[in-house]
Amino acid sequence: MHHLRKHAVVCGASMAGLLAARVLADFYESVTVVERDILPDNAIQRRGVAHGRHLQMMLSGGSSRLAHLFPGLFDELTAAGAHVMDGIDDPSLFYLRVGEHVACRSGRFTRSDDVVIVLASRPLLETHVRRRVSAFGNVTIMDGHDVIEPVLDSSGRISAARVADRETGAERMLEADLVVDATGRAGRTPAFLEARGYERPRERKYPVGLSYSSQFFRLPSGALTEKVAAVNDLVEKRRGAGVLAYEDGTAILTLIGVAGHKLPTDLPGVLDAATELLPPQFSSALRAAQPLGAVTAQHYPVSVWRRYDKLNRLPQGLLVIGDAVCSFNPVYGQGMTSAALQAMALRQCLSSADTTDLATRYFRTAAKKLAPIWWSNRFTDFNFTPTDDWRTKPRRLLNRGMDRVWAALATDIVLAETFIRTLQLVDPPTAMLQPAMLRRLLAGGRVSPVR
Repeated sequence: MHHLRKHAVVCGASMAGLLAARVLADFYESVTVVERDILPDNAIQRRGVAHGRHLQMMLSGGSSRLAHLFPGLFDELTAAGAHVMDGIDDPSLFYLRVGEHVACRSGRFTRSDDVVIVLASRPLLETHVRRRVSAFGNVTIMDGHDVIEPVLDSSGRISAARVADRETGAERMLEADLVVDATGRAGRTPAFLEARGYERPRERKYPVGLSYSSQFFRLPSGALTEKVAAVNDLVEKRRGAGVLAYEDGTAILTLIGVAGHKLPTDLPGVLDAATELLPPQFSSALRAAQPLGAVTAQHYPVSVWRRYDKLNRLPQGLLVIGDAVCSFNPVYGQGMTSAALQAMALRQCLSSADTTDLATRYFRTAAKKLAPIWWSNRFTDFNFTPTDDWRTKPRRLLNRGMDRVWAALATDIVLAETFIRTLQLVDPPTAMLQPAMLRRLLAGGRVSPVR
């Protein structure tokens, strides 16, 4: 493939950074990924990916992009013990409950050919992706280094990145045609822009107020047939739970609290909460399982979308990707998939015959992929996120409407499959609003009184 530029620097070896590096490897003579952590050779948790200690999955909308970028990756993950659910048609492998309604688990899914769900711990998935990226002859991963700042030349274009060895403090300049910020929510690009006379991106955000408590387990063989469980009691009880089967008989349990609900941070308390929230087969399996490590707690205050796509002026050669652009409510598990969508937006722009103003084209293309997810989340989150109108009548009316949706999902396998496809970012959120789906919703839903 034609190389448009000489050298690109990616700041951060997160999934977003690795996916950016993979795309850039096809268009630049060399790519350097700079990571502050010392990266492990095997699949273990690391400091810079704290959210890897909580429930995560690569949604189908992202796994299809992974398969395109890394042919054969899923075979490698399967060989490593991960669950790659390809074209699965059995709804009983999923347990999804909202309030009193459980999504239909009988019958068969009929549109699953394009659904691939990857169930692997974040360290395992990231390790395999990092190995594949490192295998490119023109990609170098420089761990144990901080990116201090990008460097602009006299024309206002990126010319280098200034980096420092975290152990010795020694600094060096990496000449670069492109610098990509993949450093997550704490990314410093807005401050960098402002300090150099550019406008900061406007932030669209809303409070979420989520708390997490998570515990890894090694389950007894055959303890659970379900691979995915999600329980949402956030509206009435301000709490929920999720369980995912991971590699080699391991699983993760994550408890979720909103609006100040205090979660347990000890193993007995976590197991007691799981017993209250989950069906008996889950709580029995978890109590019989071997805990791996300690309970991990984390707080997520706000969802943020930095609107780089709205800026009229940007330095040429500076891009941002992943959570550094848009950090979604993690309850939906969309972070890695969002990074994959943004990476493919970058690939689309680099493949274009138009080689001018890459930053503007990329941010606008990425925004078109992010917007439907953001607004769908915002609509759903209004049901339970902490605001001054926590119990207003509009919120209660919305909750009643969602209760009707879930009542229909409980008995209609077609609705349940369509809903799962939207959760997996295979179908757009509007798929549930198609006339055929609306007719099913009206036929199957029951309305609870507004209280």
